[in-house]
Formats: sequence, C-alpha cells, structure tokens
Amino acid sequence: MTVTFASPRFYTRPGKIKESPGDFICLHCGALVCAEAALSGVRNRNHCPYCLSSRHLDQFEAGDRLSACKARMRPVGLTLKRIGKKYTGHAQGELMLVHRCEDCGKLSINRIAADDVAEAILALLEPSAGLDADTRARLVQAGVTPLDTAQIGLVRTCLFGIGSAALQEG
Repeated sequence: MTVTFASPRFYTRPGKIKESPGDFICLHCGALVCAEAALSGVRNRNHCPYCLSSRHLDQFEAGDRLSACKARMRPVGLTLKRIGKKYTGHAQGELMLVHRCEDCGKLSINRIAADDVAEAILALLEPSAGLDADTRARLVQAGVTPLDTAQIGLVRTCLFGIGSAALQEG
C-alpha cells in the first residue's frame, strides 16, 4: 500500500524546514498524524497525539531536523517549562512531554499539542514519578524537573483549565 501525504516534509538547509510541517505515520501505533499547525497548535510536530511517541529528529533545537538517529522516542514523563521573568525570576510555564530515544538515549522535552489525548498525558504521571536515578539526574542537570503523581491537580489544571479539580471531585 502506498500512502500519499497532503504535506510532505522537505528538508532544506540546516535548521530550517521548507514551509511544510508534513503529516507522518507514528512509529509506535501506526496512526496517521496530521502535523498541520492550525490543528495541533505547534509548528514542529513530531509526536503522535494518541500514544505520545515521538521520533528523534531534532539535534540541537526544536525544528532543526538535524539528528541522524531517527529512532523512536518513548514518552517517559511530564515537566513544566521554566519561563524567565524579568523581575520575578522563573515562573511556572506550560506542561511539556519528556521523551527518551530508544536508540541513543537522548532526553528531550516537547510541547503538548492541542490535539493530544488528555488521558494519555495524565497516564504519564506514574512513569514520570518512577524514573530511574540516572535519567532523573540527567534531567535535573539539564534544568528539567519531572512531575509526579502528587502534582495531578496541577497537571489537570494545565490540561483542562482553572477549577477542573473541583469538576473531577464532584
């Protein structure tokens, strides 16, 4: 069977992808993933909204597509992006996925997309809490603090908005 994508990926000079984000088939679950920014809310889509698996495409920064690895990246946890504030130091930022490459072991964080399945994101809290000491140390060294099950209220608020904890209880 031949699959034709509506917007194929075009790799150009280092650090740039020519105007087209490119739909793709998930390496893990086989789902067809639409990478249209209008639907997903992110410009550099490389993870599946259903199983949250990714592909090791970026080497130095999001969207550079310079990695030679191209292996599957498994979601291993959640974190909050730290935002620098001019007068108050760091503040809580957006909820992010933590991925680990199954081939080379590289750790990366990825933005959650608008069409990601919320239940799959919530299910990552347990693995995030159970990260091995080496992975946890590597994340902390990179300035990434993994979330755990104690922060489920915070994660629900990030996913569903203010007051979502009260809706879950009632």
